[in-house]
Amino acid sequence: MLRNSSSGGPNCTDCSRDFAADVSKVLLMVILIVGIILGNFLSLLVFLHIKQFRTSQGYLKASLALADLAVGLIVVPYSVYREVNGLSSGMKQESDQSEQLACFITGPIFAGCTFVSIITIFLLSVERSIAVMKPLQRKAVITKRRTVWFIAASWAIGFSLAVIPLISTPNITFQYNSCSKMCNYFFPPDKLPQSHWNVMLLYPVFDFSLLTGTFAVNATTFAALHRYCKMRKQLGEEPQSGNQLSFSDITAAKTIGLLTVAYYISFLPVAVFVVGSVVGYLWCQFSFYTFWILTSNSCWNVAIYSVWDPKFRRGVRELFSKQGLLSASQPPSHSLERHSSAPPCVAVLKEMFRPERSS
Repeated sequence: MLRNSSSGGPNCTDCSRDFAADVSKVLLMVILIVGIILGNFLSLLVFLHIKQFRTSQGYLKASLALADLAVGLIVVPYSVYREVNGLSSGMKQESDQSEQLACFITGPIFAGCTFVSIITIFLLSVERSIAVMKPLQRKAVITKRRTVWFIAASWAIGFSLAVIPLISTPNITFQYNSCSKMCNYFFPPDKLPQSHWNVMLLYPVFDFSLLTGTFAVNATTFAALHRYCKMRKQLGEEPQSGNQLSFSDITAAKTIGLLTVAYYISFLPVAVFVVGSVVGYLWCQFSFYTFWILTSNSCWNVAIYSVWDPKFRRGVRELFSKQGLLSASQPPSHSLERHSSAPPCVAVLKEMFRPERSS
């Protein structure tokens, strides 16, 4: 989408400076790969192996981790490959047909997973709001089966939005951009009028509409929590036995509020960049920081869980305890096979479609 504005024939000092900057950016990408993969893989392991995490909230967090993991496994490694390839050859290579095909894969995956993450944050906020404001009805309203359908819808909507410009606008495509170090939407300037880029405004409008709605839901949730804590403090005990909120309920609401703030901050530069690009500005250096701040979102969720959610930390300790490691790695013997539980993936699939008890 952007053209590299650097002119040819720089002196040796500029070359060494650019080479050092490119190497430092590649190292940043590698660190992100490690953080994204390890953090989200850990989150999925906790969800699969610790039965207490297989709640509606756990399903949504697993969907968020899966979207982030796809970014760490597919999108960022391709950027590292292109940059290392360019550094080793000493020049920016023209993209061939295979590299264009790779951009047609990594570009929609990054855009689609980003939309999935935003929608999932919204669903997590709604789930927590219902759990806090309607604790007696939450098991009837928030069922695992409904949650799975919402997750499927979020993935369908996210990837549909990612390909809308390709379908609706002629000649628009994905191309690797040397400024942002990613595959971005691109079209030849001589083939399309500038007005056709208005379709890109759909993204900041969608993102900030959903994030604003998420803020509104979180504000309602925190107002209810404030009233609950104030009433409990005045009474010196739980207000009503049926409306009791556990410490984990309150902590989960705070964690999702922090996630919302993190996502809002990271999407603000993206909105500025997209609007500026539609207007006609070419921001090479700004595009790099914009897209990679957004990419760093893929490892923020696990970091926030680890710091703020004691339930998640207990799950990690349980997973990596001696008993947890044995159950995760050791195949069931014939003597225990009759009493052993099903593999985690099979157990999760069974729970998705098992009728839930009404309480």
